[in-house]
Amino acid sequence: MVREDVLIEPVLSEKATLLREQGKYVFKVNKDANKFQIKDAVSKLFSVKVERCTVMNVFGKLKRQRNRIGRTASWKKAIVKLAPGESIKVFEGV
Repeated sequence: MVREDVLIEPVLSEKATLLREQGKYVFKVNKDANKFQIKDAVSKLFSVKVERCTVMNVFGKLKRQRNRIGRTASWKKAIVKLAPGESIKVFEGV
């Protein structure tokens, strides 16, 4: 898997913003990616040192629309903790 295909998009939620203060960044990642590929992709693309990576599967929520019941898409989330003193400049707005 190519490094650029691992990370899909950053997660920009209120909880993700609070985690950023602790040096943790949240990404939506490819379902086939593992921790090692995610760590490598983040360190190479943003030129930072990754300390640890936590990965979880987020299951889709049930949605109702008129007479139909459906489900939103499931996806994979990665929380990446950077080494002390490191930050990703794109997220900081600098």
